[in-house]
Amino acid sequence: MKTKQEWMDLALNLAEATVGQTSPNPSVGAVVVKNGELLGVGTHLKAGQDHAEVHAINQAGTQAKGADIYVTLEPCAHYGKTPPCAELIIQQQLNKVYIACLDPNPKVAGKGVAMLRAAGIDVEVGLQETRALKINQHFFHYQYKKRPFVTLKAATTLDGKTATSTGDSKWITSKQAREDVHKQRHQHDAILVGRQTVVQDNPSLTTRLADGGKNPIRIILDSRLSLTGELAIFDQQAETWMICSQQANAEAFRQQHPHIKVIQLPTEQIDIADVLQILAEEGVQSLYVEGGASVHHSFLTQRLFDEWHWYIAPKLLGGQDAQSVISGSSPEWMQEAVMLTFSQIETIGPDVKIIATPKEEN
Repeated sequence: MKTKQEWMDLALNLAEATVGQTSPNPSVGAVVVKNGELLGVGTHLKAGQDHAEVHAINQAGTQAKGADIYVTLEPCAHYGKTPPCAELIIQQQLNKVYIACLDPNPKVAGKGVAMLRAAGIDVEVGLQETRALKINQHFFHYQYKKRPFVTLKAATTLDGKTATSTGDSKWITSKQAREDVHKQRHQHDAILVGRQTVVQDNPSLTTRLADGGKNPIRIILDSRLSLTGELAIFDQQAETWMICSQQANAEAFRQQHPHIKVIQLPTEQIDIADVLQILAEEGVQSLYVEGGASVHHSFLTQRLFDEWHWYIAPKLLGGQDAQSVISGSSPEWMQEAVMLTFSQIETIGPDVKIIATPKEEN
C-alpha cells in the first residue's frame, strides 16, 4: 500500500506536468484515495477551466464520500471563474484533505483550510511542501514580491564566450540544450531581449517543442523604436510588446505595426526596475531574459534576478575579441562580485547546465 508521501508525489507529478500552461493560476494536482485504492486524479489544465480537485472528485464519482484527497495547493474558498473547491470537498463529504502548501493569494490564504475545518473535515498541511513550493515558484514569488520572477539565461563556451569576434553564435550548445531552453520558454510568461540581440540574431523567441508548447510574450527593449525590416519579432506567431523611452515616436510605430503593443516610459533611458514594475502591473509573473550582454549587465548591476540558467558547451574560443556574456565595467575588487549559490548542476547532452541563485546576505 502506498504511503501518504507517495500519494502526494503522484499529485505533484500531475501538477508538474502543467507548469507553464496555467498562468496566471498556479499548477495544481489532486488525487482521491480510499482504503489504499486510487479513485480519481486531476490537474488544472488552463486558467478559467476546472481546478484539479474538481477533475479528481468527478472521476471518483459517488465513491468520493469518505475518501481522502491529496492536493498540492490549498483548495480555493472564493468564487472566481469557477466555484470554490473547498465547498465541493465539503459537499461530497470527503474524509480528510492533505495539502502540500498554503496559497498566498489573499483571496485564499488560509481561508480554504478554515472552511474545511469548520465543516468538520480533517486537514493536514505541509506534506511534501518543499517540492510543491518549487513547482509554483513563479506564482509564489509574484504573490509575495509583486514583481516577475526573473530568470537570466546564457549559453557559452567553457571559457565564457557567447560568440566569435564576427558575432557568429550558431550553435554554441547542443540540440538537447536548446530543447531545454524551449521548455523554459514554455514555462515563463514572457521572454525579454534587447535591440542589439534582435539586430544580430533576428530571433523568433517562440517555443518550438516536438509536442507544441506555449509561446511567451516577446518583450523587446528598444529605446528609440528603431528596429525595422523583415524581423521575426514583427510576425504574429506570438504576442510582442515593445518597450521604449520618451525619445521614441511611439505613435508612428503603432501605426506601422498595429498588432504590437508599445509601452513608452516617461524617461530618457530604459530602466530595468521600471520595466519589471510595468510587467508586474500587466500580470506577467515570470520573465525569461535571453540577453544580450548589455541587458544582462543591467539586471546584474541592479540585482534584479532570481535565477541564472547557464549552459556551458565543451568548446573553447579564446581571444579577447570574442564576445562575453555580460558587458560593462567589472568591479575593482573581488569582494564586490555578485555572490551566487549553485542550486542545480546537470548534464544535458554534451553540455552542462548550472542553475545559480543570488546568495542571501547575512
